[in-house]
Amino acid sequence: MIRRVRSAYKRMRLGTRMALGLGALALVVFAVVGTALTTYMRDYLSAQLDTQLAQAQIAQSKSIADYGTLSGKKYYSWFYAVYDVSDGTPQLRKPEDPADLPADVDDFTTLAGAQTAAHTELLRTEHLKGVGDYRLRACEVEPGVVLVSAAPMDDMDDTVRRLITVQVIAFGLALLALVLVGRKLLRRGLQPLSDMAHTAHGIASHDLTESAARLPLRADKRGGGPEVEELRTAFNTMLEHIDHSLAVRAEAEQRLRRFVADASHELRTPLMSVRGYADLFQYAAANAPEERDKHLARLRAEAARMGFLLDDLLLLARLDAAEVEAPLRPVEVDLVELVEHAADAFRASHPDHPLTVAPGPQALKLRLDPQRVRQVLDNLLTNAAMHTPPGTEVSAAVRIRDGRAQVRIADAGPGIPAADQERVFDRFYRVDKARSRDRGGSGLGLAVAVSLVRAHGGTIELTSEPGSTEFTVSLPLSLTRP
Repeated sequence: MIRRVRSAYKRMRLGTRMALGLGALALVVFAVVGTALTTYMRDYLSAQLDTQLAQAQIAQSKSIADYGTLSGKKYYSWFYAVYDVSDGTPQLRKPEDPADLPADVDDFTTLAGAQTAAHTELLRTEHLKGVGDYRLRACEVEPGVVLVSAAPMDDMDDTVRRLITVQVIAFGLALLALVLVGRKLLRRGLQPLSDMAHTAHGIASHDLTESAARLPLRADKRGGGPEVEELRTAFNTMLEHIDHSLAVRAEAEQRLRRFVADASHELRTPLMSVRGYADLFQYAAANAPEERDKHLARLRAEAARMGFLLDDLLLLARLDAAEVEAPLRPVEVDLVELVEHAADAFRASHPDHPLTVAPGPQALKLRLDPQRVRQVLDNLLTNAAMHTPPGTEVSAAVRIRDGRAQVRIADAGPGIPAADQERVFDRFYRVDKARSRDRGGSGLGLAVAVSLVRAHGGTIELTSEPGSTEFTVSLPLSLTRP
C-alpha cells in the first residue's frame, strides 16, 4: 500500500506535489493553532467557572455563619453540601432543599475530608454519576464547618465543542482553498519550465545528423521569477553552445570533404602525368632512344612534385594531431641571419623580382626550428613572386614590436581581393582559380606556413589592398634563451 502511494505521488506533476506539500504544511499549522486556541479557551472558561464558584461561596458562607443553614438565591443545576468536621470526620448536614445534593455524595465527602487535612480551598473536576462532569470547590466557612459547591461543566464543554466545530470547518475550507488556489498559482509559475520541456522535446525530434543541422528552437517566454530566468538563460546558453558546436562540426565536415576532394585532385594530376610519361618512355625507348633522357627527367619531376605534396600533407597532419613529439627541433638561431639567407636564396631563384631587406636589429637570438622557420619564409617569399608580375618589388624586414619578434614580407603587387583574404590560409585554396598548377602551386604553402608558425606559438597576419600585400609573422620573445 505504501509503495502504491509513493508510486502515485512520484507520477504527479511538480505543481500538484508542491500544492499537496503546501496543504500538508498548512494542515500541521492549522492543527497546532487549533489545539492551542482550544486549550486556551478551555483554560479560560475553567478559570471563569472557578471564579464564579469562589464568589458564590463567599455569599453562601456568610449565610451559613449567620443562620447555620444555606439560604438565599442558588444557581440552577448547582449542588451544595455543608459538612461538620469538628471531630475530623466529615458529617453531612441535612440540606435545606433535597435538590441541593446529587444522588451520590461520595465525591463531596472525599473533597471535604481532603480540605480538612489541607486547611485551604480545594478545586477538583469530577464526574457525578447520573448528572455529568462538575467542578467542585471546598472551602472552610468557619472552624469545623466546610462548604462544598459543585458547578456543571456542560456549558463550558458545549462552548469548546462549538469552537472546535467552527475551527474544523474554517480550517478545512481554508485548506481546500489554499490547495486549489496554490496549485493554480504554482502551475502558472511553473509554466516556463513546461515550455522549456516542450522546447527540449522539439530539439530531441530535430534531426542532428544533417551536416547543416541547426537548432532554431529557444525558450523565449518570460516569467517565473529570478530562479526560472536563470534556468532559462542557462538553457538558452546551452542551446547556443550546441548550435555553435553543430555549426563547427558541419564546417569541419565540409572542409574535410573539400580537403579530400582537393587532395585527390592534386594527387591525380601528377599520377596521370607519371603514367603518361611512362607510356611515352616505353614507346620512346623502343622507337626513339634519343628521347629517353627527356622523358625520364619529366618522370622524375612529376614524382618529386608528388613527393613534395605528400610531405606537406604529412606535415599538416602531424601539426593538426598535436603530437607529443611535435615536428620541431628548436635550437638557438639568429632570426635576422635566417631572413638574410632566405632573401639571398630568393634573389638567386627569382631575379625578376627585386628584393630589399629593411634595416633592423643587428641580431635577434631566438630558440626555434631554423628549417621550419626558413620554410615559412621561403613560402611567403615564393608566394609574393608567383602572384605578382615580373619587376614587382618585394621587401623583408625584422623588428621587435609589442614584446614580439616580427618578420614582415611585403610586395607591391595587385593585392588580394577582400573576399579571398579570409581563406588564403585554407588548404588547396587559390586566389587565382585559372592559374596553372605549374605556376600556382598546390595551394598548401600558406596553410603549412600558418601551421608551423602556430606550432612555434606565433601568428601570421595579412593586410592587403591594391598595390600592397603584407604578411607579418609574429613570434613570442619568450622563445629567447634566458
